[in-house]
Amino acid sequence: MSKLRVAIVGASGYSGSVAVRLVAAHERLALAFATSDKLAGESVGKHLGTRLDDKQVFFPNSAAVDRAEDCEAVILATAADVSMRVAPDFAARGKQVVDLSGAFRLDAAAYPRWYGFEHTAPSLLDRAHYGLPELFGLPPGGSLVANPGCYPTAALLALAPLLRGKLIETQGIVVDAKSGVTGAGRQGGEAYSFAEVDDDLRAYRVLTHQHTPEIARGLSKVVEDGQSGEIGVTFTAHLLPIKRGLLATCYARPRAGVDSRRVADCLAEAYARTAFVRAVPPEEAMIKRVVGTNLAYVGASANADVVVAIAAIDNLLKGAAGQAIQNLNAMNRWPETTGLDCLQRVSP
Repeated sequence: MSKLRVAIVGASGYSGSVAVRLVAAHERLALAFATSDKLAGESVGKHLGTRLDDKQVFFPNSAAVDRAEDCEAVILATAADVSMRVAPDFAARGKQVVDLSGAFRLDAAAYPRWYGFEHTAPSLLDRAHYGLPELFGLPPGGSLVANPGCYPTAALLALAPLLRGKLIETQGIVVDAKSGVTGAGRQGGEAYSFAEVDDDLRAYRVLTHQHTPEIARGLSKVVEDGQSGEIGVTFTAHLLPIKRGLLATCYARPRAGVDSRRVADCLAEAYARTAFVRAVPPEEAMIKRVVGTNLAYVGASANADVVVAIAAIDNLLKGAAGQAIQNLNAMNRWPETTGLDCLQRVSP
């Protein structure tokens, strides 16, 4: 069986290194090359513990486009401004592109405010498929996939079916989410050192986090006629003193007649035929049940005043590299569980 050759650009970061391991273990994929400025010239297998020959080495990130003909697909585990510059070159060469950054998740006008740069490839924004398969379907073959952020993945899985089912109002939505420190990427600053993170819990990027418009935009895609007003979302991210895992607790205003049974049934029906999303009682949506897997646990409850919807995911898998592989599987019309169904959670 011939294998699809996949390049990983930015392979020494947390999400990039997980993507390399997933590709190496995948029965239909082969690692074409991996890039890293930090590890250029060093063995990929030595650093990432994959099944690769130790002779396969990291190339510098600047060599990625020059080596594009060596691959058929690419996963970009790079900063948004880098992905914005690199993705068009791979797409123009007919390569399948899955971008883990936020470079293709928003409208062009939003980038100066939320990302701090003008978007230089606006034509690709309309072509990009927002890659949350359980909510927005399969990406077309050969497409550019904007892999959702980890916080939006959890928030949207918890809230979108309730909004689509007209069980909650479009205004007054609050997303309170907490992630392990790998969600911030490899950071060398004091704020992410062990002494600063351990035994602590803190919010960051309050009212300025780039995932706020992404969550609102994703929810707006499921709003049907008859639901008035734009989506009103307040999102706050928090840093947990753990390595990986993410929990999003979401609050919304219920519509008339909504109760716990209706919101629970809505989530159960929405995800009954999905491979990776499990509807559970909200108290069972726990980080320890999903870390190490591509699973999402979602649950909801309600009273007359509020709906509470909770989602738990592994931020590096369903929130990043695992979902990227899920999208690659979908683009090539393979079972979406291929290469992901044997992952095991890392806690008891």
